[in-house]
Amino acid sequence: MSARSKYGSMALTVVLVATFSGLGAWKHSELRAAEAAQQPEYFETVTSAVAVQGQYRPTTTAIGTVVARRSITLRNELPGTVHKVALVPGQIVEAGTVLVALDVSVETAELQANLAQVALAESVYERVEALHQDQAVSVEEVDRARADRDIARAQLARTRAIVERKTIRAPFRSRVGLSDVHPGQYLNEGTQLTTLQGIDDSVYVDFAVEQQLATHLEAGDRIEVVVSNGMERTVPAQIVAIDARVDARTRNATVRAQLDESEYTPAPGASVRVSVPAGKPQSVVFVPATSVRKSPEGDHVFVLAMDADGKPRANTRTVAVIATTGDEAIVSDGLAAGEVVAATGSFKLRQDVLVALSDPAALSFAKGL
Repeated sequence: MSARSKYGSMALTVVLVATFSGLGAWKHSELRAAEAAQQPEYFETVTSAVAVQGQYRPTTTAIGTVVARRSITLRNELPGTVHKVALVPGQIVEAGTVLVALDVSVETAELQANLAQVALAESVYERVEALHQDQAVSVEEVDRARADRDIARAQLARTRAIVERKTIRAPFRSRVGLSDVHPGQYLNEGTQLTTLQGIDDSVYVDFAVEQQLATHLEAGDRIEVVVSNGMERTVPAQIVAIDARVDARTRNATVRAQLDESEYTPAPGASVRVSVPAGKPQSVVFVPATSVRKSPEGDHVFVLAMDADGKPRANTRTVAVIATTGDEAIVSDGLAAGEVVAATGSFKLRQDVLVALSDPAALSFAKGL
């Protein structure tokens, strides 16, 4: 075989191989295209939520102190020896309950003498008054007898007042504090006996805020107090007064709120956290916190909307999240009330991906998008 015939056969072979290879590749691509056309589009399953319109007022946190509405330090007005003590720390006593009684044996004897003096003075006055009616005595004698009677009565009242002042009673319903008073103990005037914390339907919470913040607060504003009695709980309170003065060192103003008495109310003197309004209310929308995704470009959500073929798809939307409360995110811009967003499962989404809604209610809602 000549060289020319040999090279011709090889060229023919190469052409045939290339032709068949091209045909095979074309056929393979046709088959894959057909398979792709037959397969359904990939989708992600999520739950949805509707953005809800609402009002939001920003808050800040302050440290407050629980204050009893009535609280006193109990002291004795007169000196004397303790005769009886009824001071049980922690005990609740009613108004008028005798807490400490000093010895009044001397005053009791004086009281008997005063009673006798009063009886005598009244008897003398009655006789002199009767004689005056018969013009047997002068007006001066009547006046003197009347004065003696009034003096005797005043002495009696004075002795009774001393006895009463040596009997120390609870001025209001209260809880007794610690005490170190015992029978037989001599007390000087003004000795501290104990403290009494009033038992009322409410307590006060005093806290300090910056002077700029105080200008936004008014009596009647609602606040929240976080108490901790083994477990943190949030209870409502109401501002009742704002101090007219600003502390010259801290530039803070003191605010007083009223907290209704409940099983969670801390004891007077306890420290609590107070959530205080820090601005005016503003209109916002609320969405589940799980619907908000973080990225270098900022916060965004996936808004669910129907495409031209009537299929729900995810669309990326940048939003301004100003706060998160519990399981809700508060959006001030970028989202309108009534729009549907992906809630749980939003981390799986991307722009224009087809979604399947796992909640039947959302399915029927999405059809009307």
